[in-house]
Amino acid sequence: MFSLQERPSAVGTTFEEMLERVRYEGAYPTRTRAEESVHAVLAALGRQVTGDERVELAARLPQQAAVTFISEIPATEPLTGWGFVKDLASRTGGSAAATRWDAGTVLRVVAQLAGEDLLSRILARLPSGYALLFGRAELVQAA
Repeated sequence: MFSLQERPSAVGTTFEEMLERVRYEGAYPTRTRAEESVHAVLAALGRQVTGDERVELAARLPQQAAVTFISEIPATEPLTGWGFVKDLASRTGGSAAATRWDAGTVLRVVAQLAGEDLLSRILARLPSGYALLFGRAELVQAA
């Protein structure tokens, strides 16, 4: 039986492996710094993602990450991608630039765990501005 930290996600990634990917991709100096970012960003994302996509994403995250993600009650008013970064910065006390880096780093790893189909459905339900945070181009129709 796996402990809380060791249970792999539905796609076979443990929390430790997720942290190492975030640490490497974000060039964080310590594992602790990477873990702080993972928890802050996943909690913020948990306030934005709802419905079946929320349940499916939680199933694809390692258990400790999933617990952080689902522990937040979804917001009644969804935030744009920039609003997400500003809200996260105010909650963590970080600068907008550093918070944008943290969000992008963690959400790119989350995107890999989610897979293309689920990520597309999540992005379709979120307001504008999230695609870039997940490492995708944001296509906008011309007015």
